[in-house]
Amino acid sequence: MNQEHTTKPEISVAPMMDWTDRHCRYFHRLISPNTLLYTEMITTGALLNGDRERFLRFDESEHPVALQLGGSELADLAECAKIGADHGYDEINLNCGCPSDRVQKGRFGACLMKEPETVADCVQAMIKAVNIPVTVKCRIGVDDQDDFPALDNFVDKVADKGCTTFIIHARKAWLKGLSPKENRTKPPIMYEHVHAIKDKHPHLKIIVNGELTTLEKIKEHLPVLDGAMIGREAYQNPYFLAKIEREIFNNPTALSREDIARAMANYAAQQAADNGTPIKSITRHILGLYHHQPGAKAWKRTLSTLPYEDGADHAVILKALEAQEKAATSLRDAA
Repeated sequence: MNQEHTTKPEISVAPMMDWTDRHCRYFHRLISPNTLLYTEMITTGALLNGDRERFLRFDESEHPVALQLGGSELADLAECAKIGADHGYDEINLNCGCPSDRVQKGRFGACLMKEPETVADCVQAMIKAVNIPVTVKCRIGVDDQDDFPALDNFVDKVADKGCTTFIIHARKAWLKGLSPKENRTKPPIMYEHVHAIKDKHPHLKIIVNGELTTLEKIKEHLPVLDGAMIGREAYQNPYFLAKIEREIFNNPTALSREDIARAMANYAAQQAADNGTPIKSITRHILGLYHHQPGAKAWKRTLSTLPYEDGADHAVILKALEAQEKAATSLRDAA
């Protein structure tokens, strides 16, 4: 068993398709100054052939921020890694964990766990192209890979080509028969495989991902592993990140929910002025700010309706804040 770590653990928010865009990351950074943030997975084809600036734009406050790429062609990944580094990203991450059919057809994501040599070559090409860390996010296996040796072989081969950080979702993926949503819940969590990788490869940085919904669950891993990646809990209950700031990073200065709401209103006004960003593109990310708090329903109800009306602007966030405060006051008075 490894000795306890004395360095600061790496806590990150997982890359989540359709969720962790730049507006979501700005919001999360307001709550937590110390977590590592990730983009959504961006395919090499999208970067090389699409609206590159739209995909890569981020606010300077988001640092540290990592770019997650999807792909399996060495030259394309190397070029996209360099593009990401040139745009100022702090890390490039290769997705070897997404199980969706669309991703499989593109020969990237979780299906790449069956091709460790390919992943190793891709990582080597990316490392040669940039001067920032190149990391891999993967599962513990796919389909019938229930045994630890398959994961160990994957890590061995990829690490041999220079990768020193692995973020491991502690459940395998079924490439056929389960939807992406079911793949996040049905295969059993097997944290022991992630711990075994760290035991066998103590020189590697091993981050655990999967069902980390409480501080207690996160803290169970930190004495041995190098960090934890938070998934949907950070989106559905984003102020959970403030708890992490206080109890893991020992930072007592987290902003209040009200301060964050007002800051997001200012951000939304600036985004509308600078980029013509519709308010609904921003408010959809902050619905969970008052999760399990008095007035949460009023907050969520307001932000689920007003942003979609004609002429809606940043003021809807302030109206939602007023509705939340009014509802919370009524609840206190009735108690």
